[in-house]
Amino acid sequence: MNQSIRFSLQLSYDQYLRVYQGSAKNISVIADDGRRISFPARNIQQFLTKDGIIGCFEMELTSEYKFVAVEKLG
Repeated sequence: MNQSIRFSLQLSYDQYLRVYQGSAKNISVIADDGRRISFPARNIQQFLTKDGIIGCFEMELTSEYKFVAVEKLG
């Protein structure tokens, strides 16, 4: 059974740029339920704007904690 993890993220464009420069590969945040999660930055690249990546998100994972999808919450 898949599980969902909600988290908020406020990452500037310059902070995300470190991914392209090779000095960062993962993003680590505290989920709404208090767990620390770390995931590949490419999983949220689709949400990158000139302001960065800002908002509330929900990530879906398999029961084995494999990435399925992520969506930005309205």
